[in-house]
Amino acid sequence: MIDENGENLGVMYTKEAIEQAAGVGLDLVEISPNADPPVAKFLDIGRHKYEAQKKAAEQRKKQKTQEIKEIKMRPNIDDHDYDTKMKKVVEFIEDGDKVKVTMRFRGREMAHGELGMAVLRRVQEQTADIAKVEAHPRMEGRQMLMVLSPK
Repeated sequence: MIDENGENLGVMYTKEAIEQAAGVGLDLVEISPNADPPVAKFLDIGRHKYEAQKKAAEQRKKQKTQEIKEIKMRPNIDDHDYDTKMKKVVEFIEDGDKVKVTMRFRGREMAHGELGMAVLRRVQEQTADIAKVEAHPRMEGRQMLMVLSPK
């Protein structure tokens, strides 16, 4: 038996413990039923439920869902455009999000898949220290896709 201040009152009969709890204006709550003898405590059950509910809500608020962000590029992307896109890729990965890098091919660019693959390899090398490749580059129609996730 543990009282409202956390002090151990020792082993006592259930009826006696209920009477003592009622005398203090609290409820008798069984804390660990598997112990021998079972441990009970004087608590205000309504307040206890309220605090447990608040703690669960706080944990839900702190949880962050992992999103998939997409960056689209072309095989003959210019250096400055590439650097700008890479800044965003690094920013997304540092935020804990996955990044889907899409290489879009238009017209005759389809004949030069190796250019797109070279750009995606460059992305992979630049992000090697902060991200791992979750899905290696693959063609899907007129697009080549690669997915990066934070390490």
